[in-house]
Amino acid sequence: MKYSVTITLKKDVLDPQGKVVQNTLSNLGMTNLKSIRQGKFFEIDIDENDSKKAENLIVEMCEKLLANLIIEDYKINKLK
Repeated sequence: MKYSVTITLKKDVLDPQGKVVQNTLSNLGMTNLKSIRQGKFFEIDIDENDSKKAENLIVEMCEKLLANLIIEDYKINKLK
């Protein structure tokens, strides 16, 4: 089974890298930007036929390693 995991900073956490990207794009003439926030994206292919078990394993991966739960949120999507 394949899953995608998107990890983003929580809304109250400052995103200096996103701000640099936004400023750079603005300097390139793209001045209609409201904001940009940077994150991480993972595609995970897991050898598990039970979708509930697979999703639980993905959650465990996120909470133990992939996301810093103090400052980041994560979203899991099952891929076809």
